[in-house]
This record gives sequence, C-alpha cells and structure tokens, in this order.
Amino acid sequence: MKAENHRTSVSALMGVAVMGHDGKAIGRVAEFAVLPMTDACHVEALVLSGGAAARKDGPAMIRLGALRRKEDGRLHLLEGESASQMTDRDAYLMLDRDLLDQQIIDINGHKVVRVNDVDLVWEMTGEDDARQLTLRIAEVEVGLRGAARRLLKGLPQEALDRLTCKFKPRVIPWDFVDLIDRDPSRRVRLKIEQDRLSRMHPSDLADILEELAPAEGLALFSSLDEEVAAEALEEIELKTQKTLIESLDSETVAGIIDEMDPGAAADLLSELSDERSDAILEEMGEKERHDVEELLEYAPDSAAGLMTKDYIALEGNSSVADAMAALRSFEGDLETVTEILLIDERGCLTGQIHVARLLLADHEAVAQEGQGLAGMCESHVVTSDLNANGRKVAEQFDKYNLRCLPVVDANMRLAGVIRAEHVIGWLRHHH
Repeated sequence: MKAENHRTSVSALMGVAVMGHDGKAIGRVAEFAVLPMTDACHVEALVLSGGAAARKDGPAMIRLGALRRKEDGRLHLLEGESASQMTDRDAYLMLDRDLLDQQIIDINGHKVVRVNDVDLVWEMTGEDDARQLTLRIAEVEVGLRGAARRLLKGLPQEALDRLTCKFKPRVIPWDFVDLIDRDPSRRVRLKIEQDRLSRMHPSDLADILEELAPAEGLALFSSLDEEVAAEALEEIELKTQKTLIESLDSETVAGIIDEMDPGAAADLLSELSDERSDAILEEMGEKERHDVEELLEYAPDSAAGLMTKDYIALEGNSSVADAMAALRSFEGDLETVTEILLIDERGCLTGQIHVARLLLADHEAVAQEGQGLAGMCESHVVTSDLNANGRKVAEQFDKYNLRCLPVVDANMRLAGVIRAEHVIGWLRHHH
C-alpha cells in the first residue's frame, strides 16, 4: 500500500498502534483532533491512549506531520519527533466525540441525518524533503456501510472492506456537512454555512428544524437571521414554534415575529401565556404590534382569524405609477401579492386589480384615459365577512378559484385579506 491517497476511516483507524523509534508501540489511536479555525478539512493530530502515551496530566497527541505511514499501514514516529501532552482539549473538534452519532444537515438532501463514520484520506503534501503526511477529511458516512464499519471495527482493513462492500455507500462530502452543536460556548466550531441555509426553501428549513432534537433545533434556529427564521417559523407546527422560541428572550422573538406574516404571528402569540405574549408585543415595532393585536381579537378559525394585514390598498383615483411605487415599497412578502385592492376615502372596498394585469397594461394609455386604477378593476369581486368560518372560506376559494379573498366588515370596510396559503394551512390542520 502506498501512503499517498489511501482511503481509510475513523472506525478503521481507531485502535491502530503508533510505533516509536525503537519499534515499540507508544500508544493506540483514540481520537482525531481537528482545528476548525485553522484547517477544517484536515486532522491536525492523533490523540493516543495506553502504552507509553498514557499520562496523568492529560492525553498525549502526535501531529500528523510527525508521522510516517509504512506500506503495511503501520504508523511510525519520524526521527526526532515525540508525543506531547494535549492542552486545551475543547479548542479541537474531536471526530469521534463531537461527530459520530451526531445529527447533521444534509444540505443537498434537505434533511437531517446521523453520522455513522467519517471517511479519511492519507495524502502526502509538499515537495522533496519537505513532504509531510496529512489526513484529509473526505466525507461522512450516513448509511448502513458506516454503521457496519463501526460494528466491526478492530478487524484488519482488508477484512473490513470485504465485509462492508456489499452495502451501498451513503455519504455526504465534508464541504457540505453542517454540524449542529447544542452548546453555545462551542459555537465557534460550527460549520453552518448561512448562505446555503438562507437559500433553502422555508418549507425545507422547517422540515429540518422539526426533525432535529430540541437542543440542536434551537442551536440552528438561533443562528438564522431574523427574516430567514421568520419564514421558516411560519411553516412549522405551532407546538414546535413554541418550543423554538420559549428559551429566547422577548426582544429576540419580537425581532423575528416582526418579520412574520401578521396572521401567523397572531396564531403563535395566541398559544403563549398572556404575560409572555404581552412582553413580546411590547418589544415589537409599532405598526407590526398594532396589526397583530388587532388579529388577536378574532377567533382563529374565523375569516378574521385567518386573514393578514399584509396587503396593498390604494384609492381608486390612484395612478398606475402609484401602484408600481406601492409594490416597490411593500415591506411584506411581495411574492404573495397577487392583487392590488382599491378603497374609497372611508376605507371601503371598491375593487381589485390582478398584479399581472397591472404589469401588462399600456401605462400611457391608462394615464391618458384619466380613469386611474378604477378603470382597470375586475368585473366581479368576491369578499368574506369577518365571522365566516374556515370551511366557508375554503369553499369560496374552491368555487371561485381564488388567489386572494378580501375580508370586510359590515360596512364593507377592508379589514384584511386571506391568501391561498392561509387556507391550505387551515385545511392541513383540520383534516
């Protein structure tokens, strides 16, 4: 066997003897130390146990650069090198202690998996006399092959490979691994890549948060920025929402809820104690707090309880330019806006316009006609009263093939809108 580019694994190397200059074993491999802040892709040192390496003052370690690997796979100290005491153990990521059996995020698969083994590669770096042995972290094993390796560890490498080759490998490249560490004091060792997480669909991120154990889920949730956290939280069951926010301070929760759909925020706050809900509301922005407080007054299964205050409403004499400016300045989720609602000076609903129709219209011709947005209204507008139940709302969406349903009071004043995703969420929880 050559020392270069030889694949191995944590389970295969665990317990392997390390030989001294005199040919006697000085200890056996007990752990693999990585310094993530220096080089997260290579093992910095091997931690030894037993033999001459046993120390009362702490475990012994040997840098990879102080070793050579013979063709039979045995590890030997280079001339002039020796084992040293490991200090500041918590500064290292330990592959066995901190990674095996831990939950990780499979970024590409959008799911949570458990680490069964870690694939490593022996390599030689540098040139001529300066060449050094390195141990690169290649992949994590999350399938049966890794589990079988763990079960059979201690066997010779050839026997281990022969017995486990029948299992189809399930691996995740190390570059794609996101570790979930529940201990905030060790957050520096996380490899969570926020850019990748923020590009995930909120529903995929919600699935991951629901699959993780509570401590790991909280560690991940706490690392997200407010907007991403809010989008994911909206997709999670209320019970899990409560679990994720219960240990966060009111100011932090308020920052997240400020970014949520007001209807979803009201649903969450209604599940909390009055004291906790009031503390969070007090930390929220004035407009967001007003919208949520108004929704909290309604029954959750009513049209008013399902609606949101995030919509765009303009007076009928507004221009197309006014509508475009309103779209550009809208602070809610613009992807959910399918209609521009028209109201009179009293706030009563007078019509609605599909955003698509607005974008495709001849803006100059509309301006010349002098009718403003009122001249572009749909011929029929379906509305719901505040007290309609969820079933009635769902029937309206089905009957009229709606994307948006305005909710009005007894005087036709616009109170809010219900969108298709609100109805889907209601149906999911009631069927």
